[in-house]
Amino acid sequence: MDLVVIEPLKGRHCAECRQGPLPMHLLEFNAPVCLDCADLAHLVYLPRGSAALTRRAREASSLYAVVVRFHRTRRRYERQGLLVEEAALARAEAACLADADVRARRRDRDAARRAAQDVRFTAELTAEILRLFPGCPLDRARDVAEHTSERGSGRVGRTAAGRSLEEGAVTAAVRASVRHLDTEYDALLMAGVARHEARTRVAAAIDAVLAYWRDGTGPAHFPAGRQRR
Repeated sequence: MDLVVIEPLKGRHCAECRQGPLPMHLLEFNAPVCLDCADLAHLVYLPRGSAALTRRAREASSLYAVVVRFHRTRRRYERQGLLVEEAALARAEAACLADADVRARRRDRDAARRAAQDVRFTAELTAEILRLFPGCPLDRARDVAEHTSERGSGRVGRTAAGRSLEEGAVTAAVRASVRHLDTEYDALLMAGVARHEARTRVAAAIDAVLAYWRDGTGPAHFPAGRQRR
């Protein structure tokens, strides 16, 4: 189990030596203890940023600690870096410099592979949207697929259900597009209407668009909506 060192949001004082405010501390029996008293003051701080350097420094260091800080918005502790032995960090830096070109080429290959995967998945998702909603215009289906499957977006297309092209996930992506582009939903939000109330107001309009795209029932014309940016 990793040792955990905290970067406090406000100054704390060591429960043993009373020094403070502390830039970092451990918690022992729910009391802050400074790095000197915890016998970790000889370690050096390695901020997060380079996965290869972090991994190598951790592996080379016989003693290390994970540094975390509380994120008020997300209400959780998040990793900030490591405390490692100075000699271990020096060895890790030398190893990273020695194979920097190799790792750069590997990153380029990985990026190209991910891009090709994204193109294939977008095409598959577009085809599935058109299978479920044959009346949906091709450009609109492609736009939905590209938007919802954008890497790192956290949208439906990046979930496990979305990647598996499950009907519920695909429908949810199309429904979200219709909500924003073919109804007054965004205008309601801007007018101060609560999200759940706004969704209730536009639900019937969304259902009408989906029904027409699915089987041709309902009105044949809908608002043009806005172009997604």
